[in-house]
Amino acid sequence: MSEEPCQCPDCQRFYREHDRLIRENPSLRQQQELNWAALQSFRTLAGRVLEELQKQYGDSEATVPAPTEPAKVETEDEHDAMQQAMADLENINAHLFSIEALMERIFDVRVPEEVEQKFREVAGELAPDPLNADRLRLNRLLHQTPDLPDHRP
Repeated sequence: MSEEPCQCPDCQRFYREHDRLIRENPSLRQQQELNWAALQSFRTLAGRVLEELQKQYGDSEATVPAPTEPAKVETEDEHDAMQQAMADLENINAHLFSIEALMERIFDVRVPEEVEQKFREVAGELAPDPLNADRLRLNRLLHQTPDLPDHRP
């Protein structure tokens, strides 16, 4: 079995984003801050959506609303689906809170500048600049090679 990376559009998008995050944040400190900001934005958004849904649909123990307004009539299945979604969001928020507690420990780590430099060096190897002239030339050559398995004429 080949160890080739998956070529599906979702994986390719992930690889590009992965490499971009390494290129744009090549130090330990930048990675710490990036991950903290991503976690906080996820918690903020998921928490706010849950609050809005709870206001709109009530807490998870609420009953199916009486069909007083035709625009807001929901079936029991829709109600159950919404209650399940809100329960899932509550679980997500609990997990994010746990991750936040673990990530706080990451911020206790401070490294010397030599180590930060090693982070930047390795980042350049892991995710080289896709607009680098050598990389562009190599990509152009690879795309002109008909015997590659992912070549599209």
